[in-house]
Amino acid sequence: MAVLQFPSTVVITGASSGLGAGLALSYAAPDRQLALTGRDAGRLEQVAAQARARGATVTAGVTDVRDPAAMKEFIEQFDRTHPVDLLIANAGITSGTAPDGTLETLDAAREVIAINLGGVLNSVIPLIEPMRTRGRGHIALIGSVAAYRGLPDTPAYCASKAGVRIYGESLRPLLAPFGITVSVVSPGFFISPMSRRFIGSHQFELTLDQMVARIRRGLDRGQARIVVPRRLGILMQLADLIPARLGDWAVGRARFHIDRNPEPR
Repeated sequence: MAVLQFPSTVVITGASSGLGAGLALSYAAPDRQLALTGRDAGRLEQVAAQARARGATVTAGVTDVRDPAAMKEFIEQFDRTHPVDLLIANAGITSGTAPDGTLETLDAAREVIAINLGGVLNSVIPLIEPMRTRGRGHIALIGSVAAYRGLPDTPAYCASKAGVRIYGESLRPLLAPFGITVSVVSPGFFISPMSRRFIGSHQFELTLDQMVARIRRGLDRGQARIVVPRRLGILMQLADLIPARLGDWAVGRARFHIDRNPEPR
């Protein structure tokens, strides 16, 4: 399905750090309206200022993606004055086995699910009807290659990203008849505050700029699935396709830990 080559209005959640900030600056340009959300007011304003310096008009909102009412109000208010061409539902966190071997707690697991999957629902659903009424729009869901095969040290994160991936795959044929494009983005490792918390092998790790450029290229083309790097995505899919015992052995050889210090949001 064709997409706008120059989306005039772009909404990005989790824009105060990492991939969200990188994508915000990638899209920042004259004649473009950006709506950026995040939970760290200082970092969000820094990103907004940089985007404005590049010529974009920016609306920044310190909004918790776990709050459906707040997300609905922010998105609908922006959409009424600046009909949204592209939504990038990016906000996410991770948790997992601590360096001392302690497993993730119930509270940590629930928070991951609430932000990574619940936050996507709270961001996407308010825009479906307006986009359907206009007969156009592009929705990008930021998942992870971890969505293809569960990893023993981040079960809640993998579950949340699997939910994001399947939700996007379900939305795509549902919304295509209404002129809405849906892209499911599955990044691997790239240098970011979240990645720095990951204590273990960072296979095929890219720089933030490299990851942003590849995702942006896929979004500009309206690709249904954007997997970066592709090699890591294939390995994760293969680990899911082989018998479970072999898959468990394969992912068990890449055990890791997650620093309990929270990443910026």
